[in-house]
Amino acid sequence: MGKRYGFLLKVMLLLMDLCLLNCCFLLAYWLINLPADYWLLINLVICNTCWFVSAVFCKLYKSGARTTMQAITSRTVKTVIVNVSVQMLLFHFLKKANLPQHILLSIICSYSLLIIASRVFINNVLEIFIVKAKQQRKTAIVGYNNTGMQLARLLQQRKSMYSFEGFFDNQDNKHDGLLVDKKGQIVGSIDYCIDYAVKNDIREIYSTILPHQDIAMQRLIEVADKNCIRIRFVHENKLTAPSQQRIEYFLDEMPVISLRSEPLQNFRNRLLKRAMDVAISGFALLFILSWLTPIIAIIIKLQSPGSVFFKQQRSGKNNVPFWCYKFRSMAVNKESDILQATKNDPRITPIGAFLRKTSLDEFPQFWNVFKGDMSIIGPRPHMLKHTEQYSAIINRYMIRQFLKPGITGWAQANGYRGETENIELMEKRVEHDIWYMENWSPNLDLKIFVRTLLSIFMREERAY
Repeated sequence: MGKRYGFLLKVMLLLMDLCLLNCCFLLAYWLINLPADYWLLINLVICNTCWFVSAVFCKLYKSGARTTMQAITSRTVKTVIVNVSVQMLLFHFLKKANLPQHILLSIICSYSLLIIASRVFINNVLEIFIVKAKQQRKTAIVGYNNTGMQLARLLQQRKSMYSFEGFFDNQDNKHDGLLVDKKGQIVGSIDYCIDYAVKNDIREIYSTILPHQDIAMQRLIEVADKNCIRIRFVHENKLTAPSQQRIEYFLDEMPVISLRSEPLQNFRNRLLKRAMDVAISGFALLFILSWLTPIIAIIIKLQSPGSVFFKQQRSGKNNVPFWCYKFRSMAVNKESDILQATKNDPRITPIGAFLRKTSLDEFPQFWNVFKGDMSIIGPRPHMLKHTEQYSAIINRYMIRQFLKPGITGWAQANGYRGETENIELMEKRVEHDIWYMENWSPNLDLKIFVRTLLSIFMREERAY
Protein backbone atom coordinates (compact mmCIF):
# COMPACT_ATOMS: atom_id res chain seq x y z
CA MET A 1 0.00 0.00 0.00
CA GLY A 2 1.36 3.43 -0.89
CA LYS A 3 2.98 5.53 1.83
CA ARG A 4 0.76 8.50 1.09
CA TYR A 5 -2.37 6.37 1.33
CA GLY A 6 -1.07 4.74 4.53
CA PHE A 7 -0.43 8.07 6.24
CA LEU A 8 -3.82 9.52 5.26
CA LEU A 9 -5.62 6.34 6.29
CA LYS A 10 -4.06 6.30 9.76
CA VAL A 11 -4.85 9.99 10.33
CA MET A 12 -8.45 9.31 9.23
CA LEU A 13 -8.71 6.32 11.56
CA LEU A 14 -7.32 8.29 14.51
CA LEU A 15 -9.88 11.08 14.03
CA MET A 16 -12.68 8.57 13.56
CA ASP A 17 -11.73 6.64 16.71
CA LEU A 18 -11.61 9.75 18.89
CA CYS A 19 -14.91 10.95 17.49
CA LEU A 20 -16.68 7.64 18.20
CA LEU A 21 -15.19 7.33 21.69
CA ASN A 22 -16.16 10.81 22.84
CA CYS A 23 -19.56 10.78 21.15
CA CYS A 24 -20.48 7.52 22.91
CA PHE A 25 -19.67 9.04 26.29
CA LEU A 26 -21.55 12.27 25.60
CA LEU A 27 -24.56 10.38 24.26
CA ALA A 28 -24.65 8.13 27.33
CA TYR A 29 -24.59 11.14 29.66
CA TRP A 30 -27.41 12.71 27.71
CA LEU A 31 -29.56 9.51 27.66
CA ILE A 32 -29.31 8.84 31.40
CA ASN A 33 -29.62 12.56 32.14
CA LEU A 34 -26.41 12.98 34.11
CA PRO A 35 -25.07 16.50 34.72
CA ALA A 36 -22.26 17.66 32.50
CA ASP A 37 -19.94 18.46 35.41
CA TYR A 38 -16.26 17.85 36.08
CA TRP A 39 -16.92 14.07 36.36
CA LEU A 40 -17.68 14.04 32.65
CA LEU A 41 -14.34 15.73 31.96
CA ILE A 42 -12.53 13.26 34.24
CA ASN A 43 -14.15 10.27 32.50
CA LEU A 44 -13.31 11.62 29.06
CA VAL A 45 -9.68 12.27 30.02
CA ILE A 46 -9.32 8.76 31.47
CA CYS A 47 -10.95 7.08 28.45
CA ASN A 48 -8.96 9.06 25.85
CA THR A 49 -5.71 8.48 27.72
CA CYS A 50 -6.39 4.74 28.02
CA TRP A 51 -7.17 4.51 24.32
CA PHE A 52 -3.99 6.33 23.33
CA VAL A 53 -1.86 4.17 25.64
CA SER A 54 -3.47 0.99 24.27
CA ALA A 55 -3.06 2.19 20.66
CA VAL A 56 0.63 2.98 21.21
CA PHE A 57 1.19 -0.39 22.89
CA CYS A 58 -0.44 -2.22 19.97
CA LYS A 59 1.19 0.06 17.31
CA LEU A 60 -2.21 0.94 15.88
CA TYR A 61 -1.21 4.29 14.36
CA LYS A 62 2.52 3.73 13.97
CA SER A 63 3.66 5.08 10.58
CA GLY A 64 6.17 2.29 10.00
CA ALA A 65 3.66 -0.50 10.65
CA ARG A 66 2.00 -2.45 7.83
CA THR A 67 -0.88 -0.52 6.33
CA THR A 68 -3.05 -3.28 4.91
CA MET A 69 -6.62 -3.17 6.19
CA GLN A 70 -6.21 -6.75 7.45
CA ALA A 71 -3.20 -5.74 9.54
CA ILE A 72 -4.93 -2.58 10.81
CA THR A 73 -8.10 -4.51 11.72
CA SER A 74 -6.01 -7.09 13.58
CA ARG A 75 -4.23 -4.38 15.55
CA THR A 76 -7.58 -2.65 16.20
CA VAL A 77 -9.01 -5.80 17.80
CA LYS A 78 -5.87 -6.12 19.98
CA THR A 79 -6.14 -2.45 20.95
CA VAL A 80 -9.81 -2.86 21.89
CA ILE A 81 -9.06 -5.88 24.09
CA VAL A 82 -6.18 -4.11 25.85
CA ASN A 83 -8.22 -0.91 26.23
CA VAL A 84 -11.29 -2.62 27.72
CA SER A 85 -9.13 -4.53 30.18
CA VAL A 86 -7.16 -1.45 31.27
CA GLN A 87 -10.22 0.79 31.61
CA MET A 88 -12.27 -1.70 33.62
CA LEU A 89 -9.36 -2.31 36.00
CA LEU A 90 -8.69 1.42 36.31
CA PHE A 91 -12.30 2.36 37.01
CA HIS A 92 -12.66 -0.57 39.42
CA PHE A 93 -9.74 0.57 41.56
CA LEU A 94 -10.52 4.26 41.34
CA LYS A 95 -14.24 3.79 42.04
CA LYS A 96 -14.79 7.43 41.20
CA ALA A 97 -16.24 7.25 37.74
CA ASN A 98 -19.60 8.50 38.99
CA LEU A 99 -21.20 5.93 36.67
CA PRO A 100 -22.70 2.52 37.43
CA GLN A 101 -20.38 -0.31 36.36
CA HIS A 102 -22.89 -1.78 33.89
CA ILE A 103 -23.38 1.59 32.16
CA LEU A 104 -19.64 2.18 31.99
CA LEU A 105 -19.10 -1.27 30.51
CA SER A 106 -21.87 -0.63 27.96
CA ILE A 107 -20.22 2.62 26.85
CA ILE A 108 -16.79 1.02 26.48
CA CYS A 109 -18.17 -1.97 24.57
CA SER A 110 -20.29 0.30 22.34
CA TYR A 111 -17.46 2.48 21.13
CA SER A 112 -15.19 -0.57 20.83
CA LEU A 113 -17.64 -2.29 18.49
CA LEU A 114 -18.20 0.93 16.56
CA ILE A 115 -14.46 1.41 16.09
CA ILE A 116 -14.10 -2.13 14.70
CA ALA A 117 -17.13 -1.61 12.43
CA SER A 118 -15.66 1.70 11.20
CA ARG A 119 -12.66 -0.21 9.86
CA VAL A 120 -14.85 -2.22 7.51
CA PHE A 121 -16.81 0.88 6.50
CA ILE A 122 -13.73 3.00 5.76
CA ASN A 123 -12.06 0.20 3.84
CA ASN A 124 -15.10 -0.33 1.58
CA VAL A 125 -15.67 3.40 1.01
CA LEU A 126 -12.01 4.06 0.19
CA GLU A 127 -11.81 1.13 -2.20
CA ILE A 128 -14.94 2.26 -4.06
CA PHE A 129 -13.69 5.86 -4.23
CA ILE A 130 -10.18 4.95 -5.39
CA VAL A 131 -11.40 2.50 -8.03
CA LYS A 132 -14.09 4.88 -9.33
CA ALA A 133 -11.69 7.82 -9.42
CA LYS A 134 -9.01 5.61 -11.03
CA GLN A 135 -6.46 6.74 -8.46
CA GLN A 136 -4.55 3.44 -8.37
CA ARG A 137 -0.81 3.78 -8.83
CA LYS A 138 0.11 2.17 -12.15
CA THR A 139 3.15 -0.03 -11.86
CA ALA A 140 5.01 -2.83 -13.63
CA ILE A 141 7.58 -5.44 -12.64
CA VAL A 142 10.91 -6.21 -14.28
CA GLY A 143 11.94 -9.82 -13.66
CA TYR A 144 9.62 -12.74 -14.38
CA ASN A 145 10.90 -14.84 -11.45
CA ASN A 146 9.78 -16.11 -8.04
CA THR A 147 10.26 -12.72 -6.37
CA GLY A 148 8.45 -11.00 -9.23
CA MET A 149 5.52 -13.41 -9.01
CA GLN A 150 5.34 -12.92 -5.24
CA LEU A 151 5.33 -9.14 -5.71
CA ALA A 152 2.71 -9.37 -8.47
CA ARG A 153 0.39 -11.37 -6.20
CA LEU A 154 0.84 -8.75 -3.49
CA LEU A 155 0.02 -5.89 -5.89
CA GLN A 156 -3.02 -7.73 -7.24
CA GLN A 157 -4.28 -8.32 -3.70
CA ARG A 158 -4.11 -4.56 -3.24
CA LYS A 159 -5.79 -3.67 -6.49
CA SER A 160 -7.61 -0.75 -4.86
CA MET A 161 -4.19 0.92 -4.48
CA TYR A 162 -2.13 -0.51 -7.33
CA SER A 163 -2.90 -1.14 -10.96
CA PHE A 164 -0.46 -3.89 -11.95
CA GLU A 165 0.18 -3.55 -15.68
CA GLY A 166 2.50 -6.48 -16.38
CA PHE A 167 5.89 -8.18 -16.31
CA PHE A 168 8.95 -7.38 -18.39
CA ASP A 169 11.73 -9.89 -18.88
CA ASN A 170 14.14 -11.12 -21.53
CA GLN A 171 12.94 -14.67 -22.09
CA ASP A 172 13.41 -16.94 -25.08
CA ASN A 173 9.78 -17.72 -25.89
CA LYS A 174 8.87 -14.24 -27.07
CA HIS A 175 6.08 -13.72 -29.55
CA ASP A 176 6.05 -10.27 -31.15
CA GLY A 177 7.95 -8.96 -28.14
CA LEU A 178 5.26 -10.10 -25.70
CA LEU A 179 4.66 -13.09 -23.49
CA VAL A 180 1.45 -14.21 -21.83
CA ASP A 181 1.40 -16.26 -18.64
CA LYS A 182 -1.32 -18.70 -17.53
CA LYS A 183 -3.46 -15.87 -16.16
CA GLY A 184 -3.24 -13.89 -19.41
CA GLN A 185 -0.94 -11.27 -17.89
CA ILE A 186 1.05 -9.40 -20.53
CA VAL A 187 4.80 -9.90 -20.25
CA GLY A 188 7.13 -7.81 -22.42
CA SER A 189 10.86 -7.66 -23.05
CA ILE A 190 12.96 -5.33 -20.87
CA ASP A 191 13.85 -3.20 -23.91
CA TYR A 192 10.11 -2.55 -24.45
CA CYS A 193 9.50 -1.64 -20.79
CA ILE A 194 9.98 2.15 -20.87
CA ASP A 195 8.09 2.63 -24.16
CA TYR A 196 5.16 0.73 -22.66
CA ALA A 197 5.41 2.74 -19.42
CA VAL A 198 5.36 6.08 -21.25
CA LYS A 199 2.37 5.09 -23.41
CA ASN A 200 0.42 3.82 -20.37
CA ASP A 201 1.41 6.56 -17.89
CA ILE A 202 3.33 4.22 -15.58
CA ARG A 203 5.53 6.32 -13.30
CA GLU A 204 6.92 3.57 -11.08
CA ILE A 205 8.57 0.27 -11.96
CA TYR A 206 9.69 -2.43 -9.54
CA SER A 207 12.69 -4.50 -10.57
CA THR A 208 13.63 -7.83 -9.01
CA ILE A 209 16.82 -7.81 -11.12
CA LEU A 210 19.69 -5.77 -9.66
CA PRO A 211 21.68 -3.43 -11.95
CA HIS A 212 24.87 -5.49 -11.66
CA GLN A 213 23.01 -8.69 -12.58
CA ASP A 214 21.97 -7.65 -16.08
CA ILE A 215 23.55 -5.11 -18.43
CA ALA A 216 20.09 -4.36 -19.83
CA MET A 217 19.15 -2.93 -16.41
CA GLN A 218 21.79 -0.20 -16.70
CA ARG A 219 20.32 0.89 -20.03
CA LEU A 220 16.83 0.68 -18.52
CA ILE A 221 17.78 3.01 -15.65
CA GLU A 222 19.22 5.61 -18.04
CA VAL A 223 16.16 5.57 -20.28
CA ALA A 224 13.81 5.61 -17.27
CA ASP A 225 15.51 8.73 -15.86
CA LYS A 226 15.13 10.51 -19.20
CA ASN A 227 11.39 9.74 -19.15
CA CYS A 228 10.83 10.68 -15.47
CA ILE A 229 10.04 7.11 -14.46
CA ARG A 230 11.27 5.84 -11.10
CA ILE A 231 12.78 2.37 -10.85
CA ARG A 232 12.91 0.68 -7.46
CA PHE A 233 14.56 -2.63 -6.65
CA VAL A 234 12.81 -5.29 -4.62
CA HIS A 235 14.42 -8.12 -2.67
CA GLU A 236 12.70 -11.33 -1.59
CA ASN A 237 13.02 -10.44 2.10
CA LYS A 238 14.93 -8.07 4.36
CA LEU A 239 17.48 -10.75 5.25
CA THR A 240 18.72 -10.97 1.64
CA ALA A 241 18.85 -7.22 1.00
CA PRO A 242 22.41 -5.87 0.57
CA SER A 243 23.37 -4.00 3.74
CA GLN A 244 24.97 -1.12 1.82
CA GLN A 245 21.74 -0.32 -0.04
CA ARG A 246 19.24 2.30 1.21
CA ILE A 247 15.89 0.68 1.98
CA GLU A 248 13.12 3.22 1.35
CA TYR A 249 10.17 1.20 2.63
CA PHE A 250 8.77 -2.34 2.81
CA LEU A 251 6.04 -4.05 0.81
CA ASP A 252 5.07 -6.61 3.42
CA GLU A 253 8.44 -8.23 4.21
CA MET A 254 10.04 -7.28 0.89
CA PRO A 255 12.46 -4.34 1.13
CA VAL A 256 12.14 -1.69 -1.60
CA ILE A 257 15.42 0.02 -2.50
CA SER A 258 15.56 3.33 -4.36
CA LEU A 259 18.35 4.57 -6.62
CA ARG A 260 18.71 7.86 -4.78
CA SER A 261 17.58 9.65 -1.66
CA GLU A 262 14.37 11.62 -2.23
CA PRO A 263 13.03 13.17 1.00
CA LEU A 264 10.08 14.66 -0.91
CA GLN A 265 8.84 11.17 -1.75
CA ASN A 266 7.67 11.13 1.85
CA PHE A 267 4.07 12.33 1.84
CA ARG A 268 4.38 14.27 5.09
CA ASN A 269 7.34 16.20 3.68
CA ARG A 270 5.36 17.00 0.52
CA LEU A 271 2.40 18.06 2.63
CA LEU A 272 4.60 20.39 4.70
CA LYS A 273 6.19 21.89 1.58
CA ARG A 274 2.81 22.36 -0.09
CA ALA A 275 1.37 24.03 3.02
CA MET A 276 4.24 26.53 3.02
CA ASP A 277 3.78 27.12 -0.73
CA VAL A 278 0.08 27.89 -0.31
CA ALA A 279 0.69 30.15 2.71
CA ILE A 280 3.49 32.20 1.08
CA SER A 281 1.89 32.42 -2.38
CA GLY A 282 -1.49 33.31 -0.86
CA PHE A 283 0.14 36.11 1.15
CA ALA A 284 1.96 37.38 -1.96
CA LEU A 285 -1.21 37.38 -4.07
CA LEU A 286 -3.32 39.16 -1.46
CA PHE A 287 -0.90 41.68 0.01
CA ILE A 288 1.68 42.33 -2.71
CA LEU A 289 0.44 41.52 -6.21
CA SER A 290 -3.02 42.99 -5.48
CA TRP A 291 -1.58 46.55 -5.48
CA LEU A 292 1.71 45.98 -7.35
CA THR A 293 0.16 44.53 -10.50
CA PRO A 294 -1.88 47.62 -11.52
CA ILE A 295 1.19 49.87 -11.10
CA ILE A 296 3.50 47.64 -13.14
CA ALA A 297 0.75 47.03 -15.72
CA ILE A 298 0.37 50.77 -16.40
CA ILE A 299 4.13 51.27 -16.87
CA ILE A 300 4.43 48.20 -19.15
CA LYS A 301 1.56 49.44 -21.32
CA LEU A 302 3.03 52.93 -21.56
CA GLN A 303 6.41 51.65 -22.70
CA SER A 304 5.40 49.02 -25.27
CA PRO A 305 2.23 47.59 -26.80
CA GLY A 306 1.15 44.07 -25.90
CA SER A 307 -0.05 42.03 -22.95
CA VAL A 308 0.93 42.90 -19.37
CA PHE A 309 1.71 39.24 -18.66
CA PHE A 310 4.00 37.00 -20.62
CA LYS A 311 2.99 33.35 -20.56
CA GLN A 312 5.07 30.54 -21.90
CA GLN A 313 4.92 26.76 -21.78
CA ARG A 314 7.62 25.39 -19.51
CA SER A 315 8.62 21.88 -18.46
CA GLY A 316 6.96 20.92 -15.18
CA LYS A 317 7.06 17.95 -12.84
CA ASN A 318 7.48 14.65 -14.70
CA ASN A 319 8.14 16.79 -17.80
CA VAL A 320 4.46 17.73 -18.09
CA PRO A 321 4.20 21.20 -19.73
CA PHE A 322 2.39 24.03 -17.95
CA TRP A 323 1.80 27.72 -18.62
CA CYS A 324 4.31 29.80 -16.65
CA TYR A 325 3.43 33.48 -16.02
CA LYS A 326 5.72 36.51 -15.76
CA PHE A 327 5.40 40.25 -16.10
CA ARG A 328 6.33 41.03 -19.70
CA SER A 329 9.83 42.49 -19.70
CA MET A 330 10.47 42.53 -23.47
CA ALA A 331 8.88 44.03 -26.50
CA VAL A 332 6.66 41.49 -28.24
CA ASN A 333 8.89 39.34 -30.47
CA LYS A 334 8.88 36.02 -32.31
CA GLU A 335 12.00 34.65 -30.61
CA SER A 336 10.72 34.62 -27.01
CA ASP A 337 10.14 30.85 -27.08
CA ILE A 338 13.58 30.14 -28.52
CA LEU A 339 16.20 32.56 -27.23
CA GLN A 340 17.16 33.37 -23.65
CA ALA A 341 17.71 36.97 -22.61
CA THR A 342 21.31 38.09 -23.12
CA LYS A 343 23.37 40.99 -21.81
CA ASN A 344 22.24 44.29 -23.39
CA ASP A 345 19.41 42.43 -25.13
CA PRO A 346 17.61 45.00 -27.36
CA ARG A 347 14.27 43.28 -26.78
CA ILE A 348 14.23 44.26 -23.09
CA THR A 349 12.22 47.40 -22.26
CA PRO A 350 13.35 49.97 -19.63
CA ILE A 351 10.80 48.72 -17.09
CA GLY A 352 11.69 45.18 -18.12
CA ALA A 353 15.34 45.74 -17.22
CA PHE A 354 14.32 46.92 -13.75
CA LEU A 355 11.91 44.00 -13.29
CA ARG A 356 14.51 41.45 -14.31
CA LYS A 357 17.25 43.00 -12.18
CA THR A 358 15.02 42.90 -9.07
CA SER A 359 13.32 39.58 -10.03
CA LEU A 360 9.94 41.33 -9.85
CA ASP A 361 9.12 39.91 -13.29
CA GLU A 362 8.85 36.47 -11.60
CA PHE A 363 6.15 37.55 -9.12
CA PRO A 364 3.17 36.36 -11.19
CA GLN A 365 4.56 32.84 -10.71
CA PHE A 366 3.09 32.96 -7.20
CA TRP A 367 -0.14 32.22 -9.06
CA ASN A 368 1.51 29.13 -10.56
CA VAL A 369 2.57 28.12 -7.04
CA PHE A 370 -0.92 28.67 -5.64
CA LYS A 371 -2.41 26.54 -8.44
CA GLY A 372 0.09 23.76 -7.76
CA ASP A 373 2.08 23.87 -11.01
CA MET A 374 5.15 25.18 -9.20
CA SER A 375 6.72 25.45 -5.75
CA ILE A 376 8.39 28.43 -4.11
CA ILE A 377 11.70 26.51 -4.05
CA GLY A 378 12.69 24.03 -6.76
CA PRO A 379 14.55 23.69 -10.06
CA ARG A 380 13.82 26.61 -12.37
CA PRO A 381 11.43 25.60 -15.18
CA HIS A 382 13.02 25.69 -18.62
CA MET A 383 11.51 26.34 -22.03
CA LEU A 384 10.34 23.16 -23.77
CA LYS A 385 12.93 23.63 -26.50
CA HIS A 386 15.74 23.90 -23.96
CA THR A 387 14.53 20.82 -22.09
CA GLU A 388 14.62 18.86 -25.33
CA GLN A 389 18.01 20.30 -26.26
CA TYR A 390 19.81 19.81 -22.93
CA SER A 391 18.29 16.41 -22.09
CA ALA A 392 19.98 15.06 -25.23
CA ILE A 393 23.47 16.19 -24.22
CA ILE A 394 23.47 16.23 -20.38
CA ASN A 395 23.34 12.73 -18.96
CA ARG A 396 21.26 13.27 -15.78
CA TYR A 397 19.36 16.35 -16.93
CA MET A 398 15.84 14.89 -16.67
CA ILE A 399 16.26 13.79 -13.05
CA ARG A 400 15.56 17.40 -12.05
CA GLN A 401 12.09 16.99 -13.57
CA PHE A 402 11.10 14.58 -10.77
CA LEU A 403 10.41 17.72 -8.71
CA LYS A 404 7.98 20.59 -9.13
CA PRO A 405 9.81 23.57 -10.63
CA GLY A 406 10.35 26.59 -8.39
CA ILE A 407 10.42 30.36 -8.51
CA THR A 408 13.96 30.08 -7.16
CA GLY A 409 16.23 27.16 -6.38
CA TRP A 410 19.54 25.93 -4.97
CA ALA A 411 21.28 26.64 -8.29
CA GLN A 412 20.03 30.25 -8.35
CA ALA A 413 20.94 30.73 -4.67
CA ASN A 414 24.50 29.77 -5.61
CA GLY A 415 24.74 32.24 -8.49
CA TYR A 416 23.65 30.05 -11.41
CA ARG A 417 20.89 32.21 -12.82
CA GLY A 418 20.18 34.08 -16.02
CA GLU A 419 21.71 33.19 -19.35
CA THR A 420 23.53 29.84 -19.75
CA GLU A 421 26.28 30.78 -22.18
CA ASN A 422 27.79 27.30 -22.34
CA ILE A 423 27.01 23.69 -21.55
CA GLU A 424 29.17 23.77 -18.38
CA LEU A 425 26.87 26.35 -16.79
CA MET A 426 23.81 24.22 -17.45
CA GLU A 427 25.59 21.13 -16.08
CA LYS A 428 26.29 23.06 -12.88
CA ARG A 429 22.62 24.01 -12.64
CA VAL A 430 21.57 20.39 -13.07
CA GLU A 431 24.14 19.27 -10.49
CA HIS A 432 22.76 21.73 -7.94
CA ASP A 433 19.13 20.81 -8.73
CA ILE A 434 19.81 17.09 -8.20
CA TRP A 435 21.69 17.82 -4.97
CA TYR A 436 18.67 19.79 -3.77
CA MET A 437 16.32 16.91 -4.57
CA GLU A 438 18.49 14.42 -2.67
CA ASN A 439 19.08 16.70 0.34
CA TRP A 440 15.78 18.56 0.73
CA SER A 441 14.78 19.76 4.17
CA PRO A 442 12.62 22.65 5.49
CA ASN A 443 15.82 24.34 6.69
CA LEU A 444 17.34 24.13 3.21
CA ASP A 445 14.22 25.74 1.70
CA LEU A 446 14.44 28.52 4.29
CA LYS A 447 18.13 29.05 3.51
CA ILE A 448 17.40 29.35 -0.24
CA PHE A 449 14.46 31.69 0.42
CA VAL A 450 16.60 34.03 2.55
CA ARG A 451 19.46 33.99 0.01
CA THR A 452 17.00 34.86 -2.76
CA LEU A 453 15.57 37.79 -0.77
CA LEU A 454 19.07 39.12 -0.13
CA SER A 455 19.99 38.79 -3.81
CA ILE A 456 17.11 41.12 -4.75
CA PHE A 457 18.90 43.96 -2.94
CA MET A 458 22.35 43.05 -4.24
CA ARG A 459 23.75 43.46 -7.73
CA GLU A 460 23.57 40.10 -9.47
CA GLU A 461 26.17 39.84 -12.25
CA ARG A 462 24.03 37.56 -14.41
CA ALA A 463 20.62 39.15 -13.72
CA TYR A 464 19.72 40.70 -17.06
